[in-house]
Order: sequence, then structure tokens, then C-alpha cells
Amino acid sequence: MTASQRRLYLDYNATAPLLEEARDALVAALDAANPSSVHSEGSHARALVEGARRSVARLLSCDPANVVFTSGASEAAMTALAPRWLIEGRETAIHKLAVIDTDHPCIREGGSFAADHVTRLPVDANGVVDCDALAAWAAELGEGNVGLLALTLANSETGVLQPLERIHAAIAGRPVRLVVDAVQAVGRIPLDLAGTEADALLVSGHKLGAAKGVGALVLRDSATRPFPLVRGGGQETGRRAGTEPVPAIASFGAAADVARERIEALPGRLMELRAHLEAAIRKALPGAVVLGAEAERLPNTVAVAFPGLRSETAQMALDLAGIAISAGSACSSGKVGRSHVVAAMAEAGLAISAEEGAIRVSFGYETSAEDLDRFVREYVGLANRVTHAHRQDHAA
Repeated sequence: MTASQRRLYLDYNATAPLLEEARDALVAALDAANPSSVHSEGSHARALVEGARRSVARLLSCDPANVVFTSGASEAAMTALAPRWLIEGRETAIHKLAVIDTDHPCIREGGSFAADHVTRLPVDANGVVDCDALAAWAAELGEGNVGLLALTLANSETGVLQPLERIHAAIAGRPVRLVVDAVQAVGRIPLDLAGTEADALLVSGHKLGAAKGVGALVLRDSATRPFPLVRGGGQETGRRAGTEPVPAIASFGAAADVARERIEALPGRLMELRAHLEAAIRKALPGAVVLGAEAERLPNTVAVAFPGLRSETAQMALDLAGIAISAGSACSSGKVGRSHVVAAMAEAGLAISAEEGAIRVSFGYETSAEDLDRFVREYVGLANRVTHAHRQDHAA
């Protein structure tokens, strides 16, 4: 990286840069009182929280009363992935959990279910769930037993979108409740709660450009929900105890407003950038593999592998060149290692090396085509060096 070059951030799926609107909302709320207090200062803080709740609800076209603020999507997942729910107002035991083998770790690890009650459903070479395996799991629940299906709608590493219509067909007529991790999808594609037919959605603020430390569990019906994970107070109408972090929640509301405006005003912007990036990669590196290329994917995400180029090598070299990308989920303590997503797709037949892995480029509305061209130049240079070294080894 030359002294005149700015660093280039292409890791939006790990966290989106803090939006100016979200920063302003956060700073303005730093002096807010406890929103549960009954005095005027408390009422002002409550108004900030409820305004943000309405903003998140507008983004998801749902009832604000069913938006439950949490510390993030991982907490929301731990709340939802539990073997005890209220279903239509009656306490109900959930006997089995199914997840997808490529799911985000907060889903894939099964929450508070015992390991022998969790089924990891396989995927095909594009990372799409095996709906026959899902249908078989649902059929084996047995009479009187209720199952829970939890899935990551948009894969954080590849951007692959799971086919909700086919998934619903696979569990039709079965006593299965649905939890959808919508963290990567919200704000990048049009999404509404009713359209997913989920009992609960998981949402994260910082993926939208809000402050870190706030998310939401969004319910379709308040009478069907998991029991609270965090207990001890009446906040969030008894569904999540603890004083609400008003500044973070205010930033979440502001980021949700921006996300809704961008989806409406710039519906094709991210897809144009993705098409530009993939065309440039394929032209310069015919041997490169775009993961999930034959599946429906997020418009802001490209995962790519090149034979002989290890993902951790590429990530470190690009970082030195001033470009921030990822080699997998950021929810692994900052470690660079073997991706369970890449491994599952390779096992299903995708012609890539699970050991070499893939890199993920994820961007936002602020990203330009010139930014992506800069990434391509650096990545192509790395790939060409690997190819040259391989040829020299064979010639020796």
C-alpha cells in the first residue's frame, strides 16, 4: 500500500461501518435516563426506545410490540433455540432441533438443546439445504412431538440464500416452528416477517451500521415465543430483563431507517457492484471459483477460492496491501482457520479445497466499482504469484 492510498474496507458482513445517522442518534442519547423511570427524563428515554422499535418494525413490516431488543443476534438465538416455548399461549416442550450444517455458529451449535437432540442438515455444492433430508427429519418427529427448525437465511460467508418456499413445503403439515437468522439479509434485500412465515427473526444492529451491542428477537405473534433467557425484571414487556441500552437502541433505529430508505431508493445498487466484481474476477482468473454461484445470493457478498491460494495467506497479504476482507465468519475469536461452510460445500461436491478455504468480499452502498477493481488487481497478483511458484516447482 502506498502512502497516498486509503485503506479499503470490504468486510461489511463482519460489521458495517457506523453510519453518520446512527452515530448522531447514539451521541444524542448518551445522557438519556432510565427508560423505566416514571419521571419526565425517563419518559424521554422511553420515547427514544419506542421510536427505535417502530423503525425496526417498519423495516420488517411487523408489529412494533413484537420487537424485543437484545444485546445482539447471538443472545436472540440463545433465547429462541430453547426446548421450552409458549405456543399459542400454552407452555410447550420442543423435542428436536434441526439446523443447517453451514449455519452461523450461533445457530449451528444448537443453543440450549442437548447435542443428541440436534440434527445438522446437509447442503448441496452451492450451500443450499437438502430439503429431502429436512422433510425426513420432520416426518420422524412422531405424533404429539413438536420440532424447531432454525436456519440462517443468508449465509454470512457465501451470501447464499436458503429457499424458504421449498423449506416450507418440506415441513408442511408437520408440527415444526421456525426461527430465521436474518442478520445478513436485513437491509440488503427486501424482507418482511410475514413473508418468511417465521415464528421469530433474529436481527443485529451493527450489520446495518448501528452501534455494536444491540439486536432484536422479532416475533410473529406474542403468544408464540420462547421463554426469556435473561430474567429478573419487567423490561421489554417481560420478554428480556435488564435496563435497555438507550444510546445503542437509538442508533439501531436510525440505521433501520437508513436501510429502509436505501432499499427503496437504490434497489439495484448492490447487485450491480456484485456483477461488476464477479465479471472482473472471472475475466482475470478463469480458474477462480465463486462459491454458491448457481444459487440465489446476497447482492453484497462474493466468496471466492483460487487453487493453491490459502485463504489465510490471501487475507494477510491483502491486509498488508490496505484491503480488509475476511476468510470466514468473524464470530470465531478473530481466528483464521478451516471454514465449516467451505468444508460442507466441498464435501457436497464443489471443486474447491476445504483446507485452502475461500475469502469473502462484502461491501455496502458506500463502496465504489473502483474500490472493487483495486481488490481485483491485488487478488489477481496473489493468484498469479501462486501459479508462477507452482510452475517453477514442477519445472525443478
